[in-house]
Amino acid sequence: MRHIFAFIWKHNFFFLFLVLEVVSLIFIANRSFYHRSVLSNGTDRFTGSVLTTWSGITSYFSLKQENIRLANENARLQRILTQSQITKDTTSLMVADTSYNQQYRYTVAKVIGNSTSRRDNYIMLNKGLKHGIRRDMAVLSPDGVVGTVVSVSENFSWAMSLLNKHTRISARIARINQMGTVVWDGGNPSVGTLQDIPAHVKVLPGDTISSSGFSHIFPEGIMVGTVEEIYVEEGAHFYTIYFRFSADMNSLRNVYVVKNLFRDEQIELSKDVIDE
Repeated sequence: MRHIFAFIWKHNFFFLFLVLEVVSLIFIANRSFYHRSVLSNGTDRFTGSVLTTWSGITSYFSLKQENIRLANENARLQRILTQSQITKDTTSLMVADTSYNQQYRYTVAKVIGNSTSRRDNYIMLNKGLKHGIRRDMAVLSPDGVVGTVVSVSENFSWAMSLLNKHTRISARIARINQMGTVVWDGGNPSVGTLQDIPAHVKVLPGDTISSSGFSHIFPEGIMVGTVEEIYVEEGAHFYTIYFRFSADMNSLRNVYVVKNLFRDEQIELSKDVIDE
């Protein structure tokens, strides 16, 4: 420790210069939107590069687990082939649901940054604008819903995960076809809350929760979680349902970023109806 202090003291002018440079950049960024955006993009590029390198190192030690997941995902896609038309290339899947006339493009991305211990958690992906990623695209893992893209640069993107107080996802309990809203109340990163389910219906532990398909972001029927506990206060009209997320948010590696090819058309049509 003494040698470290001696080194810092010996080069104190250099370290003082670095501190003043950082302070100057902060002042410039706060006073100018242009400089703030340039600094933000540069920071994202640097952070993305560092996280990409670190992710490559850590991925090596989880190859066995990833191979198992990939095998399970391949089996799932084989089952989908009997229902949907799939066209593959090296980076994406095209799923055309002929029953509901919906089309989704699946782009494979790697998780290079992830938090689960904060109140507002985000995930950094190694794909960006040049890969076709845009805001408001769904992010899925082989096990279920993960989050929504909220910010994109040329090579990277940030997704707001399910573990975020601002996340609201329309979902349904499959067995009884009841609609609700998925939120996260903080605390346990494995447990979410399903709201707005009427108290007169019969909900059971073990019931599966999946995406409703009522948004312009998530495909229908993607697994969200499994009901564990059901509460209803005396005189209340809606349940408070606690469920376990199907995706392990703390061990995400490879995900799919999903684009609804008809999203703009659906939104435009919705505006026409609302305007009337």
